[in-house]
Amino acid sequence: MRRPGRTLAEITTVLVAAAVAFPLYWMVLTAFKPRGQIQSSDPRPWTSTPTLENFRQVFTADDFGRYFLNSVVVATAVVLLSLLVSFLAAVALTRFRFRGRTVLLVMILIAQMVPVEALTIPLFFLMRSVGSAVPQFGLNHLGSLVLVHLAFSLPFAIWMLRGFVAAVPEELEEAATLDGAGRVRFTWQVLFPLVAPGLVAMSVLSFIHAWNDFLFAKTFIISATQNQTLPLAILTFFKPTGNDWGAIMAGSTLMTIPVLVFFVLVQRHLISGIAGAVKG
Repeated sequence: MRRPGRTLAEITTVLVAAAVAFPLYWMVLTAFKPRGQIQSSDPRPWTSTPTLENFRQVFTADDFGRYFLNSVVVATAVVLLSLLVSFLAAVALTRFRFRGRTVLLVMILIAQMVPVEALTIPLFFLMRSVGSAVPQFGLNHLGSLVLVHLAFSLPFAIWMLRGFVAAVPEELEEAATLDGAGRVRFTWQVLFPLVAPGLVAMSVLSFIHAWNDFLFAKTFIISATQNQTLPLAILTFFKPTGNDWGAIMAGSTLMTIPVLVFFVLVQRHLISGIAGAVKG
């Protein structure tokens, strides 16, 4: 027989999941609603006349495809660079003994505690200075977004991957050395596959943060409209004369699809990665 406590826990879980999923449902529903139903004073949680007009309006907006491509470029670059840098940093902080290692670990931990809003203005001036030396990474360029997102994703990624690297026994490295494998070969052919679940979990978090970013995109991409990302494209449907909620929700739905696709592709490794992080 089922225990009452377990039944209560399952009911609570379903209610919490429904509360979390309802805004997503309303977003998709509004995206398919006709304009008259969206602006109705009696909103209903369904529609009998779905339409694609809101999606057509989004796709026909100026440079929507370019905005989408810019978001893909930024998110992909952040994921790939954070994978490489965080993995090598985690290996160095776990497998090597050097002066200042503990201090460096504490600094990485403290870096995760600083609010994003507190660093936005200093980063703006920093990117402006960087742009004078390397224009590709200055203001109004996608490189500035890549650098900033990379800086914010690395502390958490390094800290999480340390647990995965530390979980690999040192005896395995000694055995590989006896078989003739050098440190570089062991790192990429043995250690890298073993910590792959952690890398996948970290890549999902980095991708979501870079893909959904609005604050940095609005701060660093000032006048170069050709380098704006997808969240800024949705901003164009907020107008002084009235917000076009159908197009806003349609654009938000389109923004959600790549995240869902990416999650589905890596979900098996993501679950094992999160479990390993919690265990570590």
